[in-house]
Amino acid sequence: MSERAKKSHETVAGGGRSGFGDILVKKRKPQMRRQKDDGETPNNPDCPLLFYRSPVSLDNQHDPAAIFEVLFASHGWKSSWRNGMYDFNHFHTHTHEVLGIARGKVTALFGGMKGHKVELKAGDVVVIPSGTGHKRIRQSKDLLIVGAYPTNGGDYDEPKPDRVDLKEARRQIKKVRLPLADPVYGKQGPLRRIWR
Repeated sequence: MSERAKKSHETVAGGGRSGFGDILVKKRKPQMRRQKDDGETPNNPDCPLLFYRSPVSLDNQHDPAAIFEVLFASHGWKSSWRNGMYDFNHFHTHTHEVLGIARGKVTALFGGMKGHKVELKAGDVVVIPSGTGHKRIRQSKDLLIVGAYPTNGGDYDEPKPDRVDLKEARRQIKKVRLPLADPVYGKQGPLRRIWR
């Protein structure tokens, strides 16, 4: 069954969805990476990339993508999607993004062509600040990612470095508001303290 059809079935029938109380979230300290503007990819001068290693327990009783959808939405990160990661460098100038690895593995490059390679596996979460470049380098065949955006963020965009006015992109990135809550740990989570 395709992921879109599966999601539609779950939404209508309730299958695979777990209530927030059923989701086991483990306390994890985020790993941080600051990304410098490389003249092509603006990255974010104020907000580091955040990685949570396996903060969520995925089990065989629940759809792992639904676990991330419910968790992120409960903390104000909505407009979720299920897919993979683009194989070209891109960033967002109007919003931040969270990615939860629901299934499989991916090696991604964050920060533009001179950035950092990071290996992510099922259960991991990465919070990508506006302007931060990201692209897939390789993936397992079963990769499934859930992405979402803060409700107080701007419109979605996905410019490539060579198809955007870098000065305008930098101006837009500075205007993006801080999320109201951490997508994994809510208002008490570390995101707002780190990104202030």
